[in-house]
Amino acid sequence: MGSSFGKNISLSIFGESHGPSIGLVLEGLPAGFRPDWRLVDAFLQRRAPGRGELATPRREADSIEILSGVKEGVLCGTPFAAIIRNTNVRREDYQRLNDIPRPGHSDYTSWVKYGPAAERSGGGHASGRLTAPLCLAGALCLQILAEQGIAVGSHIERIGQAEDRRFSPLQVNPADFAALLSRPLPVLDEAAGDEMAWQIAAAAAAGDSLGGVVECAVTGLPAGLGDPIFDGMENRISQLIFAIPAVKGVEFGNGFAAAGLTGSANNDDFIIAAGQIRTAANRHGGILGGITSGMPLIFRAAFKPTPSIAKEQGSVSLSRREQVRLQVEGRHDPCIVPRALPCVEAAAAIAVYDAWLEQKKYL
Repeated sequence: MGSSFGKNISLSIFGESHGPSIGLVLEGLPAGFRPDWRLVDAFLQRRAPGRGELATPRREADSIEILSGVKEGVLCGTPFAAIIRNTNVRREDYQRLNDIPRPGHSDYTSWVKYGPAAERSGGGHASGRLTAPLCLAGALCLQILAEQGIAVGSHIERIGQAEDRRFSPLQVNPADFAALLSRPLPVLDEAAGDEMAWQIAAAAAAGDSLGGVVECAVTGLPAGLGDPIFDGMENRISQLIFAIPAVKGVEFGNGFAAAGLTGSANNDDFIIAAGQIRTAANRHGGILGGITSGMPLIFRAAFKPTPSIAKEQGSVSLSRREQVRLQVEGRHDPCIVPRALPCVEAAAAIAVYDAWLEQKKYL
């Protein structure tokens, strides 16, 4: 099972959605660094369930228990290990699903691969619950990167048919990220947020769900991070983004829209600005040939609608080999996108930190 990431760091995530706990082991953190643990907790709370009427009613404290790697609040250089206990589990909600897989979930494919021994309650190891340790790792990487002047932020670009405007590809900055944190739904246009909230509530009332798009930006990056062919920045970021359940697509810069343009319309002219080599536009999203260009790194991640919905759907009985009707019970988000933002930021921060450590070898 591929639950580890990293070339210059080593991140392993373990646990199941309704098991005793979830957690991580992270190697490659600098000895002597003192994280602000209050900021770590605040970052985790942005993802935690049960915060608001648009989220799942399952409520978890998501407080971390550090097992190793920290001495008197300071990273000591040894592997950082921590767990987050699952305190609000209801395995009984999923007993029927051991035989009847939920449409849109990994219930069937995990049964095929691992057999009846697989732990599938709440999605098991493939659950969005496992993004909590991902966010813990990202929260630490974000603080380390901040000391290098690198910042990561995101907003909801789309939920259903409601759209926010995009980040400015040239002028996005950490002040934009800070302003987003004070809003009920992190959007640049608050009217778009109101429309998104209405659409989520309407879908939930109908027993359905919605998907959406998260746009993420990384600022302050130097040119030169990333290693073609397999360790380019798109590769590293995409690998981690696709570790977030429900992600079905990632695009950088102009992304798929570039396929409909001419080269002259899609290329970015190089210029000299304040003595630095820059580009006049940023259609490339800050990456050329897998290597950062020094422009803001901008990408978008598309999330499918939450597959666990109250509406009746068609499935099969694995034991009886016959078609059945299924109505999913339990506690689920009508739209996962609002809670996914810190997961996207964490994934980006981990990938950038791994590439930044690689670049230090050449300096």
